[in-house]
Amino acid sequence: MFFTRLPMTAMGITLTLHIVSDLGRGYGAAGLVGSATMAGTALGAPTVGRLIDRHGLRPVVAVCGAASAAFWVSTPHLPFEALLVVALPAGALVVPASSIARQVVTALVPPGQRRTAYSLDTISLETSFMIGPAVGVLVSTQLSSTVALTGIGVAFGVLALVLYLTNPPIRTAEEAAAPRTARPPILSWLTPGLVATLLIAVGALFVLIGTELAALATLRAAGEVSWTGVVIAVMCVASLAGGLVHGAVSRPLSQLRLMVLLALLVVPVGLVGAPWWLLALALVPTNLMCAPTLAATTESVSRLAPPSVRGEAMGLQDSATRIGLALGSPVVGFVMDHTAPGWGFVAAGVGGLLFAGAGALLHRRVVTRRPAAAAPDSAGSAAATG
Repeated sequence: MFFTRLPMTAMGITLTLHIVSDLGRGYGAAGLVGSATMAGTALGAPTVGRLIDRHGLRPVVAVCGAASAAFWVSTPHLPFEALLVVALPAGALVVPASSIARQVVTALVPPGQRRTAYSLDTISLETSFMIGPAVGVLVSTQLSSTVALTGIGVAFGVLALVLYLTNPPIRTAEEAAAPRTARPPILSWLTPGLVATLLIAVGALFVLIGTELAALATLRAAGEVSWTGVVIAVMCVASLAGGLVHGAVSRPLSQLRLMVLLALLVVPVGLVGAPWWLLALALVPTNLMCAPTLAATTESVSRLAPPSVRGEAMGLQDSATRIGLALGSPVVGFVMDHTAPGWGFVAAGVGGLLFAGAGALLHRRVVTRRPAAAAPDSAGSAAATG
């Protein structure tokens, strides 16, 4: 799963560089294409997850792997308008590597150790973020974006084939042995507590994609775009360190508190510009909250959703993250196009806080209507969202 995620981590920044540098468009235009891809994933992820629940891993991996490979190999040869049109269906059929990884971890790890396991999985994701974007930027700047984007497509095809052949488990032994029952109605498990968790996840990814775009724009304005991979690597190391602490402590911060810190700490970064190393240092505090926030989100979703709909629930989590990415790209890009790169950090933080507030209000209403002492599920949601 680590290798399967590598091309995913390189997609956004490589596509942005291609649209801005090769196609001569602005960051807002690049954000629109990225948003179309993310919107497609947001719409398709629950359906893809439901197909995994119903038919297993292999058929879904085969179809999504072929579609992802075809899209990214053709991307450098398409004009902007065509790219904008095909981005939506391509996003809907992207290989759901993160969702599959979370299902596999849930299947292989006992419930009492899953928080640590989810943290380790998030650390693995962060490690791939240290490699994927750096390689994407390096290939794009030293060779061409055509080579970089084609490489992403080839990687998707090869790694999907490997995943198909490996076919890891997505159910525990007990769940696999249990007789198949009727699928529960979505409203029976998509509770307000789970919706609050997903809203906070939207805000977290809004902050993360906005921070990445603002960092890229800041470096490009200073003529230091070649250091982008190093800055992102520093961000990922900070996130990795935060994930290690989150997985080790006995009483970690809740998802809501982690996400609020993530958003608050990115706002002052707007005061920092060149040189690149100063920007990297300024981004460390907010990125310490990144992996813990993502791990806490997965822990909450896995606890609140029944095993029979785990794929669809993880797909909804993917949808929430993609919605955050899809909203963050054009909003932060628009702000930077009309102001300065530093304001992108401010926009990312403020937008994230708005989503955190919405999730907190929804959760507060749930707790008010159904006290935690009388509702175990609500109590679980309280632990997840703060």
